[in-house]
Amino acid sequence: MNKLENKVAVITGATSGMGLETAKRFLKEGAKVVLTGRSQEKLDNLRSELTGDYLLVKAEASSVADSKKLIAKTVDTFGKIDALFLNAGIFRVETIDGLTEEIFDEVYNVNVRGPLFTVNAAHDYLNEGASIIFNTSVTDVKGFPGMSAYASSKAALRSLTRTLAAEFGPKGIRVNAISPGPIDTPIYGKHNVPQENIDTMAANFPSMISLGRFGQSEEIANTALFLASSDSSYITGAEIPVDGGFAQV
Repeated sequence: MNKLENKVAVITGATSGMGLETAKRFLKEGAKVVLTGRSQEKLDNLRSELTGDYLLVKAEASSVADSKKLIAKTVDTFGKIDALFLNAGIFRVETIDGLTEEIFDEVYNVNVRGPLFTVNAAHDYLNEGASIIFNTSVTDVKGFPGMSAYASSKAALRSLTRTLAAEFGPKGIRVNAISPGPIDTPIYGKHNVPQENIDTMAANFPSMISLGRFGQSEEIANTALFLASSDSSYITGAEIPVDGGFAQV
């Protein structure tokens, strides 16, 4: 039997990379999947890639109003929710002398405010045994120049994982996080620094990783499936690193 048969899953930031691969894996495992993205065109283009019972919802990750509409559309279409993968995020690199309030607010609005208030909107519609999954980062335990806003936003999500695990535990709802290391994903093309700087940083990653390679989005999807399914029924408040040993060795 499929691991997510007839379960309802919401995946934010699902038009590419880790979110899209997770949506495909969840659909393959029998879930009804709601995929979000900020571009209607990108969402519409997914129709040729997806098979199964799914719903595409245009939603800005930083918007509380959009989060409420997302959950309302999900419940109206599929009923209560069994899995939330709060994957949408923004990557910004800025050293402290160039950090502005605008950059900080942008990062925190997408990476922290958005996920938290999506959970806030969904809390009355989560089935017993539901799974909430945050997408954090190895930067929440390792220091990298220029990542004060980004890394601290991911550390905030790690803290929320613990806090909400304590809050939702009595309801039988689990809250965990996936901490990706360097993953071959389009996020590296969504940044505010010259491409050559990103290329140099990316080129150095394999030598810093025990397994000597970038991870693949499918490896994040496999971990998300584990956390969304009953296979992880006694795991909550945890952060699972999927980083090839990058932050572990």
